[in-house]
Amino acid sequence: MQFIDLQSQQERIRGAIMENIARVLAHGQYILGPEVRELETRLAEFVGTKHAVSCASGTDALLMPLMAYGVGPGDAVFTTPFTFVATAEVISLLGATPVFVDIDPVTFNMDPERLKDAVTALKECNPKTHPLPKGFEKLTPRGVIAVDLFGQCADYGRINAVARAHGLFVIEDAAQSFGAEYKGARACSLADVAATSFFPAKPLGCYGDGGMVFTDSDDMASVLDSIRVHGKGSDKYDNVRIGINGRCDTLQAAILLAKFAIFPEEITLRQDVASRYSELLGASGKVVCPSVSPGNLSAWAQYSVLCEDRDRVLNALKAEKIPSAVYYPKPLHVQTAYAYLAYRQGDFPASEHAAARIFSLPMHPYLCAQDQERIAATVLRSVA
Repeated sequence: MQFIDLQSQQERIRGAIMENIARVLAHGQYILGPEVRELETRLAEFVGTKHAVSCASGTDALLMPLMAYGVGPGDAVFTTPFTFVATAEVISLLGATPVFVDIDPVTFNMDPERLKDAVTALKECNPKTHPLPKGFEKLTPRGVIAVDLFGQCADYGRINAVARAHGLFVIEDAAQSFGAEYKGARACSLADVAATSFFPAKPLGCYGDGGMVFTDSDDMASVLDSIRVHGKGSDKYDNVRIGINGRCDTLQAAILLAKFAIFPEEITLRQDVASRYSELLGASGKVVCPSVSPGNLSAWAQYSVLCEDRDRVLNALKAEKIPSAVYYPKPLHVQTAYAYLAYRQGDFPASEHAAARIFSLPMHPYLCAQDQERIAATVLRSVA
C-alpha cells in the first residue's frame, strides 16, 4: 500500500507524459520553454487570475513575492506556526521576522481573530494581549502569509479584511490546496498573491521540484518574472534588481501538462476517498476527522485526523504495513531554528494541541474502498 500512489497515476497517463517529454527533447528549450508558457496560461485560466509566473519550487514561489514587496530587516510578516518550515523560512531568509498566529483548531488554518489580536499587539507593542517575538519593539507590520493546510483554504474573507484594515499585503500559501475552492473561488485566487508547489506529493505534482505564483497585478507579475531570472531587466545581462535562479524546467512543465489533463477528475476522486474515510471513522468518538467549512472544497492533499493515543495507532498501522505520517509533530515556534524569537511552549495552544495528536492516513485519488476499510479497521481496533 502506498501513502501517495504516484505509480497508478503514471501508468494511466504514461503515453501522454512520454509524448510531452519527447517534444521537449526535440526542441531543446529546457528552461522556460514553450511548455512552461502553456502551463502558465492554462493554470491561470483554471485558477481565475490574470497572471501565473512559474518558478523552480514552492519555496521560491513564496520567496519571490516577498522580494517583490521589498520585505527585509525590521519587517514583520504574520504567519502560522503549524505548517512546513518553508512558510516562515522565506521570511527569515530576507532578514524579516515571522510573527506567529495560532490556528483554528477545527480547520488547522490561521485563526482570523488571533491575527487581529497579533497585529494590534505588535502595533501597540503589547505582548500581554498576544505572544510576540523577541525584538518586537523594532518591528513594522508588513504582511500576512496564510496557509491552506492539508488542502483546505484559509478564511480569506476575514483574513483579507484584517490585512486591509492595517495596510498589509496577503500571500496565500496554497502549496497544498491547488484545486480547492473557497466560497466559489479557486485556491490561488484568494489573496493579493498566491504561491503553490508542484512537489511530487502535492495534488498536482511534477517529477522533481516546481512552483507557481498567481496574481492579478501586472506590476507584480513583471517584477516576479524579473526576480526568477536573477533580477533581469530588458535581457538576462541587464540586471535591474537582486533576484534568484528560480526558473522552471521545461521537462517539469511538460509532465505537469499531462497530469493537469486528468486533474479535475482526480480532485473529484479525492472527495470520494475523503468522504469514505469520514464515514468509516467518524462515528467512533475516538478519532476526530477533518472538517471542511461550508462553502469550501478541499483538495485533500492529506487526510489528517486527531487522536489522543497517536503512538498506539501509528504502531498498529505499522504492524499492518500501512503507511502513515505526522504533519506536523513540532510547531515552528518551538523548533531550534526559531529559538532566537524566544517564543515559549504554551504560546500557541491550538497548534501545540494539534501537533501532539495529529496524523495522516494514505490519501490519493486511486485509493480503493477495500484498502480504506482495512486502514479504518486497524485504526478503530487500536483505539477501542
